[in-house]
Amino acid sequence: MQEQVSNQKTDSNLMKLATIASVLVAIFLNIIKLIAYTLTGSVAILASLLDSFLDLLASIVNLIAVRHALEPADAEHRFGHGKAEALAGFSQAGFIIASSGFLLFEAILRLKNPQALEHAEIAITVIFISIVMTFLLVSFQRYVVKRTGSIAIQADSIHYLSDFLLNIAVIIALIIVSKFNLNWIDPVFAICIAIYILITARKILLHSIDQLMDHELAEEERDKIKNIVLNHEQVIDLHELRTRLSGRDIFIQFHLDMDASINLMQAHKIADEVRDRLLREFPGADILIHQDPV
Repeated sequence: MQEQVSNQKTDSNLMKLATIASVLVAIFLNIIKLIAYTLTGSVAILASLLDSFLDLLASIVNLIAVRHALEPADAEHRFGHGKAEALAGFSQAGFIIASSGFLLFEAILRLKNPQALEHAEIAITVIFISIVMTFLLVSFQRYVVKRTGSIAIQADSIHYLSDFLLNIAVIIALIIVSKFNLNWIDPVFAICIAIYILITARKILLHSIDQLMDHELAEEERDKIKNIVLNHEQVIDLHELRTRLSGRDIFIQFHLDMDASINLMQAHKIADEVRDRLLREFPGADILIHQDPV
C-alpha cells in the first residue's frame, strides 16, 4: 500500500513537471520563431510560429487542468477531478482547428502572390533548434504518458509531435526555396501542414469526447476484467459490467454471481479476493462489486 502511494506521488510529480516543461519550451520556441518570421517573411515559418503559439496556449491549459485533475476527490466531486484532463484535450482541439483555418487562408493568399525569402540561413537555424527542443520534450512526455496514462499530457504530446513533423517540413521547404528559388514551395508546404494539423485535432477531439461521454474501456480491457473475475473458483458468472475512464482514474463495476448457499461473510470475502486480483492488473482503480446469489 505504501509503495502504491509512493508511485502515485511520483507519477503526480512527473505529470506536473511535464506540464511545466511544455510551457517553458513553448515560450522559447515562440520567441525565436517570431524573430525568424520577422526577418524572413516565410509563410512556412508563420505556420510553425502559429502552431507554437497554440502549443503555448494548450500547454497553459494543460498545466492548470493537470493540477486540478490531480486533486483528490472531495464532497462535491466524489468521483475525483479526472475529467479536467479531457476538457483540456477538448480545448486543445478547438485551438488547433481555429489555427489551421487561419493558416490555410494565409497560405492560399501567399500561393497566389509568392514572395521572395530573405535571411534563409537564420530561418533554417531557428527551425533546427526547434526540432531538437521539440524532440527532447516529446520524448519526455511519452515517458510520462507511458507511466501515468495521462490523457492531457498525451494530447499535448500529440500536439508537439505534429509540431516536430511540421518543423521538419518547414526546414525542407526553406532549403528548397533558398537553393532553387521556388517561392511557391513555401505556401504549398504550409497548406500540407495545416491539413496534417487538422487530422491531429480530430484524434485529440475524439479521445476527449470519449472520456467526457463515459465511453467504455477498450474491448480487450473489458475481456481482461471478465477473465480475471471468472478465474476465481467460487465465481459462477458476472453481469452488468460497466467501465469508464476519467483522466487517470479507472472505474469498474459489475454484479458477481455466486452460489446462493454461501453466507454473507463468505460472499464478501470472495468479492474482496476478486477486487484484489483486479487491482493487481488495474492499480488504483475504483471497483464496485454487487454480490448476487444464484
